[in-house]
Amino acid sequence: MDIRTPTLLIDKDKCLKNIKKMLKKAEKSNAELRPHFKTHFSYEVGSWFRSQGVSKCTVSSVGMAKYFAANGWDDITIAFPYNPLEAEEISKLASKIKLNILIVSLDSLEHALKHVNEKVGFFIKIDVGTGRTGLDPRNEELIGQMIAESSDKIMFKGFLAHAGHTYGCKDLESIQWIFDGAAKALSHLKQKFGGVISYGDTPSCSMMEDISFCDEMRPGNFVFYDWMQHNIGSCAIEEISVCLACPVVAVHAERNEIVIYGGGVHLSKDRIIEKDIMGKDQTCFGKMVILNKSGWNTEIKGNVARLSQEHGVVKLSPEEIAHVKVGDLIGVIPVHSCLTADLQGYYLSTTGERIEKMTKH
Repeated sequence: MDIRTPTLLIDKDKCLKNIKKMLKKAEKSNAELRPHFKTHFSYEVGSWFRSQGVSKCTVSSVGMAKYFAANGWDDITIAFPYNPLEAEEISKLASKIKLNILIVSLDSLEHALKHVNEKVGFFIKIDVGTGRTGLDPRNEELIGQMIAESSDKIMFKGFLAHAGHTYGCKDLESIQWIFDGAAKALSHLKQKFGGVISYGDTPSCSMMEDISFCDEMRPGNFVFYDWMQHNIGSCAIEEISVCLACPVVAVHAERNEIVIYGGGVHLSKDRIIEKDIMGKDQTCFGKMVILNKSGWNTEIKGNVARLSQEHGVVKLSPEEIAHVKVGDLIGVIPVHSCLTADLQGYYLSTTGERIEKMTKH
């Protein structure tokens, strides 16, 4: 492969295995998989889901909904709070496909009732502990009022939740505790008000065996996974299906560091704090691996310790740095594949094929 600048490699076979594994989990739980496409942003990767029988998807913006609708997806949920300034665009899109929107307040619902002129379904966003946005599940009076105001045009669909705080967990017990609390709160709301439950975060959906409390599973990151998910315990390193190929531009053997062309504008500045081999805290922006003809080896060789806009600084052992020279290509397993993917103009498959993705205007 002729790679000269930072390029995100995708292993299609690993992606397909991840998709099939999550589909099996959904089938076992008697739930429908409505994957979140904000991880890959690509109609071609989306087609890999369709090849396995997936027909509905989730997105995080009206623009992304338009992109996937133009590429054949006709049942889409926008899992981002309704933006009144996009009411006209939502109406136009809803005239062409089956569309669901996300409502987080009575004001938003009342605006949609007045300004969205086509049929749409709406989910009420429930905050199950993340603390980002959504209604407190205990506020049943407001929830009931919102459902009562739905109409034949703006139709109540159910309850949607994302337990994003599982990303801060370090063990299965913590994720189980969050999952159990969310399942209890959402199940109570469904029992009282009806509708479907749409639930999804990759740690829960990957690690919990029984997710049958929900009607829809909505994870996204699982198609690629990343070092953060591996650190949480959601996946094996062999299941991570993306790797950023980066040129080596400097070697500083005296301090056991190399500099790569691959910085914050390529990887994002998402990071985790983990323990090094001496038990000390270290900052991790990604993990270095060795590229090979079929992709990359899964043995970790170094830690991306610092990032600036274009530069990445990788810490290596004296033994490993002796094998690296300026002009080499190395691989970096990203900490957060969703943001890394978002920053790319396109991807490259491990077989050398260019994979197009949504670009922002």
